[in-house]
Amino acid sequence: MATTIAVIAALAAAFCFALGSLMQQGVARQTADEALRFKLLWDLVRQPRWVAGVALSTFSFGLQALALAFGPLTLVQPIAATDVLFALPLIARRQRRRLGRRAITGALLVTVGIVVFLAVSPPVPGFSSPGIRAWLPVFITVGSLVAVAGVVALRVQGRLRVVWLAAAAGALYGLSDAIIKSTVDMIPADGIGVLGHWEPYTLIVTGILGALYGQSAFSAGALSLSLPVIDTVEPVCAVVIGATVFGERLASSPLNLGFQMAGAAAAVIGIAVLSSSKFVEAETQAAPEPARRA
Repeated sequence: MATTIAVIAALAAAFCFALGSLMQQGVARQTADEALRFKLLWDLVRQPRWVAGVALSTFSFGLQALALAFGPLTLVQPIAATDVLFALPLIARRQRRRLGRRAITGALLVTVGIVVFLAVSPPVPGFSSPGIRAWLPVFITVGSLVAVAGVVALRVQGRLRVVWLAAAAGALYGLSDAIIKSTVDMIPADGIGVLGHWEPYTLIVTGILGALYGQSAFSAGALSLSLPVIDTVEPVCAVVIGATVFGERLASSPLNLGFQMAGAAAAVIGIAVLSSSKFVEAETQAAPEPARRA
């Protein structure tokens, strides 16, 4: 019974996240080209439909927490990663277009790749709340990647801009996931004293930057391209941080490591297949409707 509840809650979380993302992107796509400008977030937060999409995405995390209360991470996380499979039919319905074989193949490759990467060799728990020195290389690496992605994104157009912005958003989301883990691990011992540590405030900064890059990706083009990129980069980034900062061991054998790398490669190939599909091209070229102000 517990496993059934976990599976249903995880599938519901994936669907709610897909629908929430669709609502957010539908509004962001109607805004002016304000990529990586905080004015974009200010414009969006005044749109009721966008706020409702954010609320739905937030609710999806509550459903995922419910799933984790009844099932292991190794069951819940791969199921939650299937949001792409829910998102694409919703996008097709909104655009009144057929998905096409290439788009379906790309989506399946992305989903299977992520599921294999997460499930084949789950991380072995390491230690909680590592010191700031352990985080510095991660901050430097992620910060550099995000900065480079931002510069490149502003110099390119179309699908390349979407990919760069979404990749940076995924890296920031993965970093946020790791900081959340560190913060939550401190609460049993410190309680409200957790506010005396740097993690909650860094989480606010990474959250805002992640929203800026994510919504810029939504505004720049096709959700059928940006969401798979985010779904691929976020868990990979979180797992790598878990290994380098929290001391978690990943693959327990060369065979499992090979499966993990194959899963990551499948996801990347899936993104490339999706990017070249007529469905993504049609969504990219679709003229946005005029934004409706509240």
